[in-house]
Amino acid sequence: MKGRICGVDEAGRGPVMGPMVVSGVTLDNEDQLVDMGVRDSKRLTPARREELAVQIRSIADVESVSVPAEEIDNLREEMTMNELEVYLFTSVVDKLRPSVAYVDSADVDAGRFGNDIKRGLGFDIEIISKHKADDLYPIVGAASIIAKTIRDDEIKKIGAEIGQQIGSGYPSDPITVEFLEKWIREKHDSPPHTRRSWETIKRMMRLNNVKKLDEF
Repeated sequence: MKGRICGVDEAGRGPVMGPMVVSGVTLDNEDQLVDMGVRDSKRLTPARREELAVQIRSIADVESVSVPAEEIDNLREEMTMNELEVYLFTSVVDKLRPSVAYVDSADVDAGRFGNDIKRGLGFDIEIISKHKADDLYPIVGAASIIAKTIRDDEIKKIGAEIGQQIGSGYPSDPITVEFLEKWIREKHDSPPHTRRSWETIKRMMRLNNVKKLDEF
C-alpha cells in the first residue's frame, strides 16, 4: 500500500462523566503494531494498554483531541453525537494527512460515516469506515489504545480533584452510579465533569426533586 495509513478511534462516547477522546495514529504500515501485539484496547489490561501506548508513540505520529463533559453538553445543543464524532474524526485526520484512513464508525451506516469525514477534508484520501474497526485493523486498535489511556488519565485527575472514588464514569459502573447518587442527594446538583444532558443524570436529578436541569 502506497502512502501513510492512519487509524482513528474514540474512547468515552457513552460515559456520564469525563471527556470523550478521539485519537489518530499514522504509520507507513502496520507490521510493527502486529509484532507488538496491538489489538482493540478493550481486550487489554490497563497495564498492557499503558505499555503499548508508550511503544506506539515511539514509532508513530499521534494526534488526539479531548472534549470535556461541559463542552459535550454545549455541542449537543447544535449537533448529534454522530455529527460531533464526524467533526472530531475529521479534525484528527486533517492534522495527520494520511493517504488512507481506517476509522471505527460511530454511525449505523458505516459508509455514510466515512463519506461525511471525507467531505470535510481538503485533500485526496481514501476513507475505510467499518464497525468494530479496532478489532479488524491494528492501526485502529493502536488509536483505541491511545484514546483509552488518555481518557483513563483524565478520569484519574477528575477523581483526585473531587477527592472521591468516581469509578470509570460509565453509567453501567456501580461505583460511578453510587458516587453520582450520593452527590446529587447531598448537594442537590450534579458533580463537576458530568454530562448534564445525559438521561442518567436527568433521571437522578428528577428522583431527588432537583430543578437545575431545565435548560437541558
